[in-house]
Amino acid sequence: MILTVTLNAAIDKRYVVENFQVGEVNRVKECSYVPGGKGLNVSKPASIYGAEVVATGFVGGHAGNYIEDALKPFGIKSEFYHVDAESRSCINIWDETNHVQTEFLEPGFTLTEKDFEGFEEKFRTLVADAEVVAMSGSVPKGLDGTAYQRLVKIVKDAGKNVILDTSGKLLEMGIQAAPTLIKPNIDEIRMLTGKNCDDINDIIEAAKEIHRNGVEIVAVSLGADGSLAVSDEGIFRAEVPKIDAVNTVGCGDSMITGFAIGLKEGLSLPETLKKASAISAAAAMREETGFFCMEDMEKILPQIKIMKL
Repeated sequence: MILTVTLNAAIDKRYVVENFQVGEVNRVKECSYVPGGKGLNVSKPASIYGAEVVATGFVGGHAGNYIEDALKPFGIKSEFYHVDAESRSCINIWDETNHVQTEFLEPGFTLTEKDFEGFEEKFRTLVADAEVVAMSGSVPKGLDGTAYQRLVKIVKDAGKNVILDTSGKLLEMGIQAAPTLIKPNIDEIRMLTGKNCDDINDIIEAAKEIHRNGVEIVAVSLGADGSLAVSDEGIFRAEVPKIDAVNTVGCGDSMITGFAIGLKEGLSLPETLKKASAISAAAAMREETGFFCMEDMEKILPQIKIMKL
């Protein structure tokens, strides 16, 4: 199975309003509530694809119970570590009139070292049954930059593949434990290497440097220009056809889903990059975050060009 890690899970609330006004009463036209957090936005498309998915991380209170219940229709098994405090909510306000999106992201609860040690114990038992572990996103208050480093080490010690998708100090320290795959954007790869990365050759050299330092696969998101990946198999670039994008939020998480599936199925890097790109593009065609349709992916897949550089 694929094990996903969401240390800072949330309830994602989407409000649709007309002509949003700051400082005024705004009536909500439509609202929706879904379990959120980057790791869960990996879990949902993985389950849609047909993979067995177990989700772990931290949840708390009534909100945490809701997150677990809301994952059941997707066929995702919840194995979260429970704390007493309430899980956070993240609010996305979509102004239909002006086509502007505003977000409010709660910080969530604060964890103790004892909480994290308890989670590590549970995590070890889950990793034993996993083929691939994908850990994504921010961490709750109380945890430091070593949080993912510690978890990556547990997975690597168990001989399993692990994907790390985070940023800042968490990414900088996390890669010291040599995860199987990371997917930095341009800003993150600049932060990790100190290189300008102003052109494709600079980006490739930066990715190769990270690869030489122990990360097996370095996949770099190039936004609308697709993506590239560096590993022992070579350097590959994916070009994606133009699509009618409806919602690009969470498309990076859907790409992680594709990488997790590729690793689980033992695909080559070009095949994995192609599948990850197709799932990400298909996700952009649907309004709901962390969702895609298999028919969209199957239509896009043969249109994706993979070039060896």
